[in-house]
Amino acid sequence: MGVITLENEFAVAVAPAKLFKALCLEIDTLLPKILPEHIKSSEIIEGNGGPGTIRKITFAEGKDLSYAKQKIEAIDEENLTYSFSLIEANVWKDAVEKVTYEHKFVPTPEGGSICKRTSTYYIKGDAEINKDQIKDVYGKKTAGLFKAVEAYFLANPDA
Repeated sequence: MGVITLENEFAVAVAPAKLFKALCLEIDTLLPKILPEHIKSSEIIEGNGGPGTIRKITFAEGKDLSYAKQKIEAIDEENLTYSFSLIEANVWKDAVEKVTYEHKFVPTPEGGSICKRTSTYYIKGDAEINKDQIKDVYGKKTAGLFKAVEAYFLANPDA
């Protein structure tokens, strides 16, 4: 089994605690509201929201990805860290065993935050995944997610 690790940083004009709350604690209600054209629903299907919890995200029709299941690995509200594993999806199922995402939300001097993200792809057997494609395609999609969340909070500061 091969392993691919990528590191990204995403700057967002939203305070770290607010961003953490939105993306880690209230994701099930917030993402379908902010991105209805991409996300149909997000729901906990097992657990209570803590480590071990399984979440299913159902994407809008017509997307390459129709659903994804995530397992929360760790959540630390005090230190604003959160990690989860993508354990099931309708893409890469023959090539990737799982993908683990570790996030740390840190403040910027301007009052916003930077999300430091480490993504670790666990590749099945001799399967091959294009690292540059992952960086390009999924890096841009994640950046788009952060920008959508930022736009929502800039338009709705009391949310």
